[in-house]
Amino acid sequence: MNKLNNKISKTKLKVGDSIIVISGDHKGEKGSITKFFNKKNSVIVEGVNLVTKHNKPSASNPKGGISKKEAPVHISNVMFVEDEKAVKIGYKFVDNKKVRYSKRSNNEV
Repeated sequence: MNKLNNKISKTKLKVGDSIIVISGDHKGEKGSITKFFNKKNSVIVEGVNLVTKHNKPSASNPKGGISKKEAPVHISNVMFVEDEKAVKIGYKFVDNKKVRYSKRSNNEV
């Protein structure tokens, strides 16, 4: 891989934030972030981008079967959601503490 693919982007999103998918096959779906993959610049969103996984039979699961699991979504395809609308997030200092705020409503997140 070249150096451009290993670049870790800074993001203002955190685990537990409610987001909306703004582009791709799952555009318009909402959920909350459950996991980050910093090196891949992607997140796993609860209930979004479900894929089917075929499981081989094993000692713990003798029948095997088909299960659904969430696949990662690229960070650039998601935005923070506030009042059912996608908003940009910024940083400002309040009482010498760095806090996140919504650029649309100017409220702290």
